Amino acid sequence: MKVSVAGYQAISILRGGPNTQIRETARHLPASGVEVSFFDPWRPFGAGDADLVHIFAANLGTYHLAREIHALGIPLVVSPIIYSSHSHSFVRTSLAATRLAQRAGRGIWSDYAFAADICSWAKHLVPNTQREADLVAEGLGISREKITVVPNGVDARFASGDPSLFEKRYGLRNFILTVGHTGHERKNVLALIRALGGIDHPAVIVGRIIRSPYGDACVAEARKHPHITLIDGLEPGGEMLASAYAACDTFVLPSLFETPGIAALEAGLAGAKVVITKHGGTDEYFGGHAEYVDPHSVESIREGIRRALGRKKGGELAARIRERYLWERVAEQTAAVYRRVAGPRR
Repeated sequence: MKVSVAGYQAISILRGGPNTQIRETARHLPASGVEVSFFDPWRPFGAGDADLVHIFAANLGTYHLAREIHALGIPLVVSPIIYSSHSHSFVRTSLAATRLAQRAGRGIWSDYAFAADICSWAKHLVPNTQREADLVAEGLGISREKITVVPNGVDARFASGDPSLFEKRYGLRNFILTVGHTGHERKNVLALIRALGGIDHPAVIVGRIIRSPYGDACVAEARKHPHITLIDGLEPGGEMLASAYAACDTFVLPSLFETPGIAALEAGLAGAKVVITKHGGTDEYFGGHAEYVDPHSVESIREGIRRALGRKKGGELAARIRERYLWERVAEQTAAVYRRVAGPRR
């Protein structure tokens, strides 16, 4: 089976979870009998060039590609990667209002409308959590018959990082760690820094520092606290990042939402205790093995970190992640969906 995978244009610039998801899924699919290629917009592409196209993210950035793949008659699988803090009824009402406005005149769109169109064109949808599946079904009005939850994944090698590499370079061990962009408000780094300011424990924030008003505010706030170290990015998947996970005591990801936060899976597999946002279906992955916090409350984040620091490390979370969420298993589940959609290998 020949499968072409695609995402939005800025995916390799932004990096982050969707970039990791698409690359790791593609890397492991051949073991399940899938021949994978990355969609190239500069090369001619026709109905005979793939048995199936898998698009990651249902939004404005993938809208026109999804529309044209659908028009070509190529089966389309979509990982929606969507979240809403609103109720399903609010999403339905907003989408209905957009559709009504579209009948009155051209050029009227919403995020929900883009997502609903792409999901309606797909032969099958593979959301990362049951909460995302419920949003797609109940909010966007997509039949549950064409929805299968396929989780996000983690690379097995994060279970064996060498903590001494990070300790030798930065002189730190058993610290509080977070990994993510410093500059995008969704990662909620400013609130995290304010929470860390009230905890007398070494902390490390790893991530590309984006020059923006929010990013600048994060840097300025961090500089007030000598026990907080900012590291402007480590190579994703590199030995030093794996070492940071292995060397830390507690990993914190208090984003506005996560589905579920690949960095948290990586840290959890490395043996770290995890403190994470309660929004986005994170509890489906971490169960009772994490501290869940309200990202809108600095005090909630601070107390979650304190609770985690007060616990001893255990192997239950790492075992759960190893059993359920390695990329090899994710790729197998993804390939099973492909076979249902496209039929036997051609």
